[in-house]
Amino acid sequence: MAKSTIAALQIGSSPQGKEATLEKILSFEDRIIASGARLVVMPEALLGGYPKGEIFGTRLGYRLPQGRETYASYYANAIDVPGAETAALADLSRRTQASLVIGVIERGGNTLYCTALFFDPEQGLVAKHRKLMPTGTERLIWGQGDGSTLPVVESAAGRLGAAICWENHMPLLRAAMYAKGVQVWCAPTVDERDVWQSSMRHIAHEGRMFVVSACQVQPSPNELGTEVPDWEPTRPLIRGGSVIVGPYGDVLAGPLVGQEGLVTAEVDMDELVRARYDFDVVGHYARPDVFSLKVDARQKLPVEFIG
Repeated sequence: MAKSTIAALQIGSSPQGKEATLEKILSFEDRIIASGARLVVMPEALLGGYPKGEIFGTRLGYRLPQGRETYASYYANAIDVPGAETAALADLSRRTQASLVIGVIERGGNTLYCTALFFDPEQGLVAKHRKLMPTGTERLIWGQGDGSTLPVVESAAGRLGAAICWENHMPLLRAAMYAKGVQVWCAPTVDERDVWQSSMRHIAHEGRMFVVSACQVQPSPNELGTEVPDWEPTRPLIRGGSVIVGPYGDVLAGPLVGQEGLVTAEVDMDELVRARYDFDVVGHYARPDVFSLKVDARQKLPVEFIG
Protein backbone atom coordinates (compact mmCIF):
# COMPACT_ATOMS: atom_id res chain seq x y z
CA MET A 1 0.00 0.00 0.00
CA ALA A 2 2.96 2.32 0.57
CA LYS A 3 4.07 1.81 -3.04
CA SER A 4 2.79 4.00 -5.86
CA THR A 5 3.79 5.42 -9.23
CA ILE A 6 4.60 9.12 -9.46
CA ALA A 7 5.25 11.10 -12.63
CA ALA A 8 6.46 14.33 -14.20
CA LEU A 9 4.68 15.50 -17.35
CA GLN A 10 7.18 17.37 -19.53
CA ILE A 11 5.43 19.65 -22.01
CA GLY A 12 5.53 23.35 -22.85
CA SER A 13 3.07 26.19 -23.06
CA SER A 14 1.54 26.50 -26.52
CA PRO A 15 2.28 29.73 -28.43
CA GLN A 16 -1.42 29.71 -29.33
CA GLY A 17 -2.31 30.43 -25.70
CA LYS A 18 -3.84 28.83 -22.63
CA GLU A 19 -6.72 27.07 -24.43
CA ALA A 20 -4.29 25.20 -26.69
CA THR A 21 -2.03 24.44 -23.72
CA LEU A 22 -4.95 22.98 -21.78
CA GLU A 23 -5.85 20.80 -24.76
CA LYS A 24 -2.27 19.54 -24.86
CA ILE A 25 -2.42 18.65 -21.15
CA LEU A 26 -5.70 16.82 -21.61
CA SER A 27 -4.27 14.87 -24.57
CA PHE A 28 -2.03 12.97 -22.11
CA GLU A 29 -5.02 11.51 -20.24
CA ASP A 30 -4.72 8.01 -21.69
CA ARG A 31 -0.99 7.88 -21.04
CA ILE A 32 -1.48 8.97 -17.44
CA ILE A 33 -4.09 6.26 -16.92
CA ALA A 34 -1.89 3.64 -18.59
CA SER A 35 1.05 4.58 -16.36
CA GLY A 36 -0.99 4.05 -13.20
CA ALA A 37 0.45 7.29 -11.78
CA ARG A 38 -1.13 8.49 -8.55
CA LEU A 39 0.67 11.85 -8.85
CA VAL A 40 1.52 13.92 -11.93
CA VAL A 41 3.63 17.08 -11.56
CA MET A 42 3.66 19.63 -14.41
CA PRO A 43 6.04 22.53 -15.11
CA GLU A 44 6.17 26.09 -13.85
CA ALA A 45 3.92 28.62 -15.61
CA LEU A 46 2.54 25.94 -17.92
CA LEU A 47 -0.89 27.56 -18.10
CA GLY A 48 -0.20 31.23 -18.73
CA GLY A 49 3.30 30.85 -20.11
CA TYR A 50 6.83 31.76 -19.05
CA PRO A 51 7.85 34.88 -21.03
CA LYS A 52 11.54 34.03 -21.28
CA GLY A 53 13.50 36.81 -22.92
CA GLU A 54 10.71 39.42 -22.77
CA ILE A 55 11.50 42.85 -21.28
CA PHE A 56 7.93 44.24 -21.12
CA GLY A 57 9.10 47.58 -22.48
CA THR A 58 10.87 48.50 -19.25
CA ARG A 59 14.12 50.29 -18.54
CA LEU A 60 15.19 51.48 -15.13
CA GLY A 61 13.15 54.57 -14.35
CA TYR A 62 10.58 54.34 -17.14
CA ARG A 63 8.18 52.03 -18.98
CA LEU A 64 7.25 52.20 -22.67
CA PRO A 65 3.60 52.10 -23.83
CA GLN A 66 4.22 48.94 -25.86
CA GLY A 67 5.35 47.23 -22.66
CA ARG A 68 1.99 47.96 -21.09
CA GLU A 69 0.31 46.35 -24.10
CA THR A 70 2.57 43.33 -23.77
CA TYR A 71 1.63 43.01 -20.10
CA ALA A 72 -2.08 43.30 -20.97
CA SER A 73 -1.67 40.45 -23.47
CA TYR A 74 0.15 38.35 -20.86
CA TYR A 75 -2.54 39.14 -18.28
CA ALA A 76 -5.25 38.00 -20.69
CA ASN A 77 -3.49 34.65 -21.07
CA ALA A 78 -3.35 34.08 -17.28
CA ILE A 79 -6.07 32.13 -15.46
CA ASP A 80 -8.54 32.74 -12.67
CA VAL A 81 -8.38 30.44 -9.63
CA PRO A 82 -10.91 28.94 -9.52
CA GLY A 83 -12.06 29.17 -13.11
CA ALA A 84 -12.76 27.23 -16.28
CA GLU A 85 -9.22 25.85 -16.51
CA THR A 86 -9.16 24.63 -12.91
CA ALA A 87 -12.53 22.91 -13.46
CA ALA A 88 -11.08 21.06 -16.46
CA LEU A 89 -8.00 20.03 -14.49
CA ALA A 90 -10.16 18.80 -11.60
CA ASP A 91 -12.05 16.63 -14.07
CA LEU A 92 -8.77 15.28 -15.45
CA SER A 93 -7.64 14.42 -11.92
CA ARG A 94 -10.93 12.61 -11.27
CA ARG A 95 -10.83 10.64 -14.54
CA THR A 96 -7.20 9.58 -14.14
CA GLN A 97 -7.40 9.10 -10.35
CA ALA A 98 -4.11 10.99 -10.11
CA SER A 99 -3.34 13.98 -7.93
CA LEU A 100 -2.05 16.87 -10.04
CA VAL A 101 0.43 19.63 -9.22
CA ILE A 102 0.69 22.23 -11.99
CA GLY A 103 2.35 25.59 -12.47
CA VAL A 104 0.08 28.41 -13.63
CA ILE A 105 0.04 32.17 -13.94
CA GLU A 106 -2.77 33.22 -11.61
CA ARG A 107 -4.74 36.45 -11.79
CA GLY A 108 -5.30 38.04 -8.39
CA GLY A 109 -7.04 41.29 -9.10
CA ASN A 110 -4.70 43.11 -11.48
CA THR A 111 -1.64 41.37 -10.09
CA LEU A 112 -0.23 38.14 -11.51
CA TYR A 113 1.25 35.35 -9.41
CA CYS A 114 3.39 32.38 -10.38
CA THR A 115 1.43 29.64 -8.63
CA ALA A 116 1.39 25.88 -8.15
CA LEU A 117 -2.09 24.35 -7.90
CA PHE A 118 -2.91 21.04 -6.18
CA PHE A 119 -5.76 18.82 -7.40
CA ASP A 120 -7.20 15.74 -5.68
CA PRO A 121 -9.17 13.07 -7.60
CA GLU A 122 -12.08 13.27 -5.17
CA GLN A 123 -12.00 16.89 -4.00
CA GLY A 124 -10.76 18.77 -7.05
CA LEU A 125 -8.74 21.94 -6.42
CA VAL A 126 -7.57 21.65 -2.81
CA ALA A 127 -4.66 24.09 -2.39
CA LYS A 128 -2.31 26.53 -4.04
CA HIS A 129 1.20 27.82 -3.44
CA ARG A 130 2.19 31.26 -4.68
CA LYS A 131 5.88 31.72 -5.44
CA LEU A 132 7.36 33.61 -2.51
CA MET A 133 10.23 35.26 -4.35
CA PRO A 134 10.10 35.82 -8.11
CA THR A 135 13.64 35.67 -9.48
CA GLY A 136 15.35 38.69 -11.01
CA THR A 137 13.14 40.54 -13.49
CA GLU A 138 10.26 38.14 -12.81
CA ARG A 139 9.53 40.65 -10.04
CA LEU A 140 8.48 43.11 -12.75
CA ILE A 141 5.45 41.02 -13.71
CA TRP A 142 4.68 38.74 -10.74
CA GLY A 143 3.63 39.57 -7.20
CA GLN A 144 5.06 37.81 -4.14
CA GLY A 145 3.25 35.09 -2.25
CA ASP A 146 3.10 34.98 1.56
CA GLY A 147 3.29 32.35 4.27
CA SER A 148 -0.40 31.51 3.98
CA THR A 149 0.16 29.48 0.82
CA LEU A 150 2.70 26.90 1.96
CA PRO A 151 0.43 23.85 1.88
CA VAL A 152 1.22 20.21 2.45
CA VAL A 153 -1.44 18.05 0.82
CA GLU A 154 -2.34 14.47 1.65
CA SER A 155 -2.58 12.23 -1.41
CA ALA A 156 -2.54 8.57 -2.41
CA ALA A 157 1.12 9.10 -3.33
CA GLY A 158 2.08 10.62 0.04
CA ARG A 159 2.28 14.08 1.59
CA LEU A 160 2.88 16.63 -1.17
CA GLY A 161 4.59 20.01 -0.97
CA ALA A 162 5.84 22.33 -3.69
CA ALA A 163 8.59 24.85 -4.33
CA ILE A 164 8.66 26.64 -7.67
CA CYS A 165 11.92 26.94 -9.63
CA TRP A 166 14.51 28.98 -7.68
CA GLU A 167 12.45 28.82 -4.48
CA ASN A 168 14.19 25.47 -4.25
CA HIS A 169 17.40 27.40 -3.51
CA MET A 170 15.90 29.08 -0.39
CA PRO A 171 17.27 27.13 2.60
CA LEU A 172 14.75 28.52 5.10
CA LEU A 173 11.82 27.66 2.84
CA ARG A 174 13.16 24.13 2.54
CA ALA A 175 13.51 23.88 6.33
CA ALA A 176 9.92 25.04 6.83
CA MET A 177 8.55 22.52 4.34
CA TYR A 178 10.66 19.70 5.77
CA ALA A 179 9.14 20.48 9.17
CA LYS A 180 5.68 20.06 7.65
CA GLY A 181 6.49 16.46 6.84
CA VAL A 182 6.72 16.52 3.05
CA GLN A 183 7.20 13.09 1.53
CA VAL A 184 7.05 13.99 -2.17
CA TRP A 185 8.65 17.33 -3.05
CA CYS A 186 7.17 18.80 -6.24
CA ALA A 187 9.39 21.22 -8.17
CA PRO A 188 7.73 22.85 -11.20
CA THR A 189 10.43 24.74 -13.10
CA VAL A 190 11.76 26.19 -16.33
CA ASP A 191 15.39 25.75 -15.22
CA GLU A 192 17.00 23.50 -17.83
CA ARG A 193 20.60 23.74 -16.65
CA ASP A 194 22.70 20.76 -15.63
CA VAL A 195 23.20 22.27 -12.16
CA TRP A 196 19.40 22.01 -11.62
CA GLN A 197 19.80 18.24 -11.63
CA SER A 198 22.36 18.60 -8.86
CA SER A 199 19.94 20.76 -6.85
CA MET A 200 17.15 18.21 -7.16
CA ARG A 201 19.44 15.41 -6.02
CA HIS A 202 20.69 17.50 -3.10
CA ILE A 203 17.18 18.42 -1.92
CA ALA A 204 16.02 14.79 -2.09
CA HIS A 205 19.10 13.72 -0.12
CA GLU A 206 18.86 16.59 2.38
CA GLY A 207 15.13 16.20 3.07
CA ARG A 208 15.16 12.40 2.66
CA MET A 209 12.17 12.67 0.34
CA PHE A 210 11.16 11.77 -3.17
CA VAL A 211 11.53 14.73 -5.54
CA VAL A 212 9.60 15.21 -8.79
CA SER A 213 10.85 18.06 -10.96
CA ALA A 214 8.84 18.91 -14.08
CA CYS A 215 10.40 21.32 -16.58
CA GLN A 216 8.91 22.90 -19.68
CA VAL A 217 10.28 21.85 -23.05
CA GLN A 218 10.05 24.54 -25.73
CA PRO A 219 11.30 24.86 -29.29
CA SER A 220 12.26 28.33 -30.42
CA PRO A 221 9.74 30.33 -32.51
CA ASN A 222 11.97 29.83 -35.55
CA GLU A 223 11.76 26.07 -35.12
CA LEU A 224 8.00 26.24 -34.72
CA GLY A 225 7.56 28.37 -37.80
CA THR A 226 4.49 29.93 -36.17
CA GLU A 227 3.54 33.32 -34.81
CA VAL A 228 3.95 33.81 -31.07
CA PRO A 229 2.18 36.17 -28.66
CA ASP A 230 3.51 39.68 -28.06
CA TRP A 231 4.82 38.56 -24.68
CA GLU A 232 7.02 35.82 -26.21
CA PRO A 233 8.88 37.42 -29.10
CA THR A 234 12.36 36.24 -28.13
CA ARG A 235 11.66 32.96 -26.39
CA PRO A 236 14.68 30.64 -26.73
CA LEU A 237 14.62 26.87 -26.51
CA ILE A 238 13.86 25.31 -23.12
CA ARG A 239 15.19 21.78 -23.33
CA GLY A 240 13.45 20.17 -20.37
CA GLY A 241 15.19 17.88 -17.92
CA SER A 242 12.29 16.52 -15.88
CA VAL A 243 13.52 14.05 -13.30
CA ILE A 244 12.44 11.90 -10.34
CA VAL A 245 14.90 11.42 -7.47
CA GLY A 246 14.88 9.08 -4.48
CA PRO A 247 15.58 9.93 -0.81
CA TYR A 248 19.27 9.08 -1.04
CA GLY A 249 19.75 11.45 -3.99
CA ASP A 250 19.64 8.64 -6.54
CA VAL A 251 17.98 9.36 -9.91
CA LEU A 252 15.01 7.03 -10.35
CA ALA A 253 13.82 8.27 -13.76
CA GLY A 254 14.96 10.85 -16.30
CA PRO A 255 16.16 13.41 -16.92
CA LEU A 256 14.09 13.67 -20.09
CA VAL A 257 15.68 16.16 -22.49
CA GLY A 258 14.51 17.72 -25.73
CA GLN A 259 11.12 16.08 -26.05
CA GLU A 260 7.67 15.90 -24.52
CA GLY A 261 6.82 12.90 -22.40
CA LEU A 262 5.76 11.34 -19.13
CA VAL A 263 8.57 10.42 -16.73
CA THR A 264 7.49 7.79 -14.18
CA ALA A 265 8.90 5.86 -11.24
CA GLU A 266 7.51 3.46 -8.65
CA VAL A 267 8.26 4.64 -5.13
CA ASP A 268 7.83 3.19 -1.65
CA MET A 269 6.97 5.62 1.16
CA ASP A 270 8.26 3.11 3.72
CA GLU A 271 11.74 3.81 2.35
CA LEU A 272 11.61 7.29 3.91
CA VAL A 273 11.79 5.87 7.43
CA ARG A 274 14.89 3.89 6.52
CA ALA A 275 16.41 6.91 4.77
CA ARG A 276 15.91 9.13 7.83
CA TYR A 277 17.49 6.61 10.19
CA ASP A 278 20.82 8.44 10.08
CA PHE A 279 19.69 11.88 8.92
CA ASP A 280 16.42 13.55 9.91
CA VAL A 281 17.02 17.20 9.13
CA VAL A 282 14.18 18.47 11.34
CA GLY A 283 14.50 15.70 13.93
CA HIS A 284 17.56 14.17 15.55
CA TYR A 285 19.91 16.02 13.17
CA ALA A 286 18.56 19.45 14.12
CA ARG A 287 20.06 21.64 16.84
CA PRO A 288 17.18 23.77 18.20
CA ASP A 289 19.41 24.92 21.04
CA VAL A 290 21.56 26.67 18.44
CA PHE A 291 19.29 27.30 15.43
CA SER A 292 15.59 28.13 15.15
CA LEU A 293 13.21 29.25 12.43
CA LYS A 294 9.93 31.12 12.84
CA VAL A 295 7.44 31.00 9.96
CA ASP A 296 4.67 33.58 9.68
CA ALA A 297 1.78 31.69 8.06
CA ARG A 298 -0.72 34.55 8.22
CA GLN A 299 -2.24 35.95 5.04
CA LYS A 300 -1.05 39.50 4.38
CA LEU A 301 -3.86 41.71 3.08
CA PRO A 302 -3.05 45.19 1.74
CA VAL A 303 -6.47 46.43 2.83
CA GLU A 304 -8.53 44.94 5.68
CA PHE A 305 -12.03 46.13 6.61
CA ILE A 306 -13.06 45.58 10.22
CA GLY A 307 -16.63 45.80 11.49
